Amino acid sequence: MMTNLFSVFDPTTNLLNISFNWLSTILGLLFLPYYFWLIPNRHMIFWNLILNKLHNEFKTLLGKNSFNGSTFIFISLFSFILFNNLLGIFPYIFTSTSHLNLTLSISLPLWLSFMFFGWINNTQHMFSHLIPQGTPNILMPFMVLIETISNIIRPGTLAVRLTANMIAGHLLMTLLGNTGPNFPTILIFILIFIQILLLILESAVAIIQSYVIAILSTLYSSEVN
Repeated sequence: MMTNLFSVFDPTTNLLNISFNWLSTILGLLFLPYYFWLIPNRHMIFWNLILNKLHNEFKTLLGKNSFNGSTFIFISLFSFILFNNLLGIFPYIFTSTSHLNLTLSISLPLWLSFMFFGWINNTQHMFSHLIPQGTPNILMPFMVLIETISNIIRPGTLAVRLTANMIAGHLLMTLLGNTGPNFPTILIFILIFIQILLLILESAVAIIQSYVIAILSTLYSSEVN
């Protein structure tokens, strides 16, 4: 029984006071059959096609000055978040991407690495980003302040965006699911139909949010080159 509405996002699964909730972040590997890694098959060909499309898109966004293989970190980020988002749709599976612990742990080190690399290797280029071209002299101090603040809050916006989007749909499905026992039989079928539509919407949100996080991280990386 839920003690409060948000307890569905933090179930108490522990053994000897050791929390096993976060093991769900690697649970996606168990859903893949053994032959996926060994024998070429339809699933692997389809997944490789998606990754090749992402590789070409990320390479275009990073520009000509990017290092070889730099797209792999963003493809891995997309794959990791996508698996965890889709796993969270399954019943009784802990949704790790709906917690700031995980999302901030992903976005903050990425942003810090971009900032350290940019300010150490391309200092003049980073200073030029603080003042957009064509800014009047009187507005330059304000633009530097605004650009600095917007740059600092980037990892927070990445983390909160993913967390909020994952929580919103799950919370709505939980609210509708809890009202089911009080409904008459005729309305139950309508509720099931609505839940199926919400499940489809949540699947789309899980894919879109993982893509958005990967694209924004790629754009932040391209600014430091």
